[in-house]
Amino acid sequence: MKTIILFSVLALIILAASSAPAPVLDAHGKSLRAGVKYLVKPADNDGYIGGFGLVEVLTKHCPAVVGQLLGKQKGLWLTFTPANPKERLIRLSTDVNIKFSGSNSCNESNVWQLKYNKALEQYGVMVGGVEGNPGPKTLNNWFKIEKTTSHKYKFVFCPSVCSNCKVMCGDITKGLQVFGQGIPLVFTKDTDSPFSPVFY
Repeated sequence: MKTIILFSVLALIILAASSAPAPVLDAHGKSLRAGVKYLVKPADNDGYIGGFGLVEVLTKHCPAVVGQLLGKQKGLWLTFTPANPKERLIRLSTDVNIKFSGSNSCNESNVWQLKYNKALEQYGVMVGGVEGNPGPKTLNNWFKIEKTTSHKYKFVFCPSVCSNCKVMCGDITKGLQVFGQGIPLVFTKDTDSPFSPVFY
């Protein structure tokens, strides 16, 4: 009897593990882990080879906008935190907070959020979000990593931390350089042109 119960428990564990979304992999083929620091660069080198950081928009430092830095700047370290606090891997199509390390000159949190930016005249990725506490009050702070049709990754905004909330869904892509030292990340419903990140 004990053997049957043990076998059933093991079968359930294996079934649960196999039904979980696949983990996101870094540039070395290792699974992304919650709380571990990573650098992000574009998969396609289009001349802008910098990493992610905070960029100016119309020469304004604040509010702080997330974007790709120009030149060979490696960017800021960032971490991923799943909505499920028990999850240690970062998995495809699951809600995560994204957070830069350190502090910023705007005295805001370094947690990414999607917010309308007047200077960009569209929704952009900005810091100042809230970490954790998944629910209707934190919808703007949750992003997902998904696979593209070309088997690369992309950042997506389509939070599922609130089952009865109406949300807009789309990809995160590079916007236009607006008199600053980098290229801001913006929200788009044009799924043919997402930003493709690589994690180091």
